[in-house]
Amino acid sequence: MLKRPNLIPWLTDDAPFPPVERALSSPNGLLAAGGDLSVPRLLEAYRGGIFPWFSPGEPILWWSPDPRMVLIPSEFKVSRSLARVLRNVPYEVRTDSAFEQVMRGCAVPRNGQHGTWIHEGMIAAYCALNQLGYAHSVEIWMPKKSFQFQTEGDTALELELVGGVYGVSIGRMFYGESMFSNVSNASKIALAHLARQFERWKFGMIDCQMYTPHLASIGAREIPRNEFIARLKELIHCAPIPNWQFDHDLFS
Repeated sequence: MLKRPNLIPWLTDDAPFPPVERALSSPNGLLAAGGDLSVPRLLEAYRGGIFPWFSPGEPILWWSPDPRMVLIPSEFKVSRSLARVLRNVPYEVRTDSAFEQVMRGCAVPRNGQHGTWIHEGMIAAYCALNQLGYAHSVEIWMPKKSFQFQTEGDTALELELVGGVYGVSIGRMFYGESMFSNVSNASKIALAHLARQFERWKFGMIDCQMYTPHLASIGAREIPRNEFIARLKELIHCAPIPNWQFDHDLFS
């Protein structure tokens, strides 16, 4: 368990975040500890290029790594296999219809993991952001193979949530938090629709926080933190999208 840090500021009450340039290099990006997960604190953090990440039993830890992993919407890579899935697999894309379910899907430990950083406190905090229009989910729904029911003489398939992604949106900047898949490619389908819609909405960046080979494989790349901060300062002041409804012809 990580003890109360003594090399970084401890946030109390309404104390502001320190400049991101003061973040530690090891562990990369650790900036501050303490504070709370209130809506004002979280929005202050995201507007400054900072995000919370901590495990149950630890203090709230705030991060701003250098470099920063980002995905430019137009640079999302649709592989041949994903293109076939987008054309041939039956699915429905919804937004914000099951935000908490998406978070709980993301909270399920992956193979080899024994816990999750998406605990009840985080779920409550981001659900509050969702209710205020700052946090959003992109959900992939697919037919349940074992369920059918009759509706006015027609046979319809019952749908189930099989994957998705959630994050925070300010202006035309999106901060990706986590994603999950219960079936193959579900989270990639969600990301593909997110990136394509963001091109139309003129979103500048999707924050992916830290490097992973998976993110690199879909087109994300690292940029210096100062470049990331400068770009997000422009994007957060753009007019927000009032209605998060995705177009139906993104991959038709």
